[in-house]
Amino acid sequence: MLDFIPPEIWAGLTKAFKYIYLFMPIWLPAAFMMACFNAWLYYRRSKYWQGLGSVLLEIKLPKEIFKSPAAMEVVLSAMHQTADESSWWQKYWLGQTRAWFSLELISTGGNIRFFIWTRKKYRNSLEGHLYSQYPGVEVYEAEDYTKNFYFDPAKHRMFGVQWELAKADPFPIKTYVDYGLDKDPKEEFKVDPIATSLEFLSTVTAGHNVWIQIIIRAHKKDKKKALPWSKKIEKFAWSETVDSWQEEAKEQKDKILKELKAEKEEGGFPRIPTKGEAETIAALERSVSKIGFDTCIRSVYFADDKDQFNGMYVGGTFGYFKQYASAEFNGFKPTGWYAAFDTDPLRDWWKSDKKFPYKLLDEYKLRRFFFSPYMGKWFYSKPFILNAEELATIYHFPGSIAAAPTFTRVPSKKSEAPSNLPI
Repeated sequence: MLDFIPPEIWAGLTKAFKYIYLFMPIWLPAAFMMACFNAWLYYRRSKYWQGLGSVLLEIKLPKEIFKSPAAMEVVLSAMHQTADESSWWQKYWLGQTRAWFSLELISTGGNIRFFIWTRKKYRNSLEGHLYSQYPGVEVYEAEDYTKNFYFDPAKHRMFGVQWELAKADPFPIKTYVDYGLDKDPKEEFKVDPIATSLEFLSTVTAGHNVWIQIIIRAHKKDKKKALPWSKKIEKFAWSETVDSWQEEAKEQKDKILKELKAEKEEGGFPRIPTKGEAETIAALERSVSKIGFDTCIRSVYFADDKDQFNGMYVGGTFGYFKQYASAEFNGFKPTGWYAAFDTDPLRDWWKSDKKFPYKLLDEYKLRRFFFSPYMGKWFYSKPFILNAEELATIYHFPGSIAAAPTFTRVPSKKSEAPSNLPI
C-alpha cells in the first residue's frame, strides 16, 4: 500500500516514529501540562475580563472641527495603558492583562458612525480627553451595533479581511505630517487622507454594511537580551528586556550606514548618503520616537440579502488604506480574508470555510485579538506596531473638508464639556 515511498525515506520515518515512542514518557506529560496551563490561563483571563465590563462609546461630531490629527494623538495617549501585568502573580495567577481598545468606523447603508470600545474603568478618562481635545463633540454610550447580526449563509454573503504592514514595523506609513496637517492649514487647503475613506463609506447604499475595526494596546519591551556575566553579576541580572521594535529600527539604520562605509569615496571617506537614504534614517528615528501600540486591523463587508452582495464594495474595502501607503517606506496589505464568492477546491474539500465567517465575526464582536484562542489560527497573523502619529492618521475626526453627503454631524456646538468629568 505504501510501495510508492522510497525505502530510504521509509527507513527515516520508521526511525523518527521509534524515537517519538521511546521519548513519550518525557514529551507527553510536558505537552499535557502545557495544555492544562493554557486552559487555566484562559479561564483566569476570561474571569478577569468579565469582572471589568466594557462599554461602546459613539462619538458624534460637530459641523466644524479645526483640530489637526495631532489632537487625536493626545486622546490615544490615554489608551497607552501598561498596568495590570507588571508581575508574575498578576499575569499568570490573577489572569490580568494590559488593557486594549477598539477604534471603529462603520457605514450602515451610508450612515457613517465613529465608535471607541473600552473597559468601563477607562471610560471617564477617555471621555475627558475627547472633550478636552474636541470641545464640540458629543459622546454617548451606544448599543453594540454588531450584536444583531448573525451570519447565515442561506441569507448573507460576507467579505472579511485582516491587514498587516507591507514592510518591517519601524518603517512608517504616510501620516498626517506628510500631508501637512500638522501645520493646521486653512480648511480649504487641507488634504486629509481620511476624507477618501469617508467618501467610500458614504457610497454604501441601503442593505449594505462596511465595518472597520482597529484594535490597539500599549506596546511594551518584549525581547530578552543576554548581558555580559561580568558586568551585571553584582545585580544578579542575567538578561535585560529590550524593545524589538526599536532594535529593528536600529538594525535598519545600521544597515544603511554600513553600506555607506563600504562604499568609500575618493580619499577613503564614507559615501555621503543620498536624499532617499537620509530620509529613510530620519523616518525610522521619528517612527520609534513616539509611543507605540500593538495593532490589529480588520475590515468586514456584508449585505443584508445575499442577492444584493456587490463586488464594488469589496474593491472599496481593499482600497480603504491605499492613501496611507508610501513607496519609500510602508503601507498595508491583506494577510488573510474570507469571501463568499471565492472558490478554492482544497478549501471546499476540507469544508474549512464553513466555520471561518463565524470565527471572524466572533473575534470582531468580542473585540479581541491579543489573547484570543483563535489568534493565528484563522489568519496566521501577529500584531504589528503603529505609533500614535500613524494611528491618529488612520483614525481621527475630520474637519468640514470631509463633506461626504451621508456623513451627518451634530447641528450645534456645545459650549463646554460636562462638569462632572474627572480632573
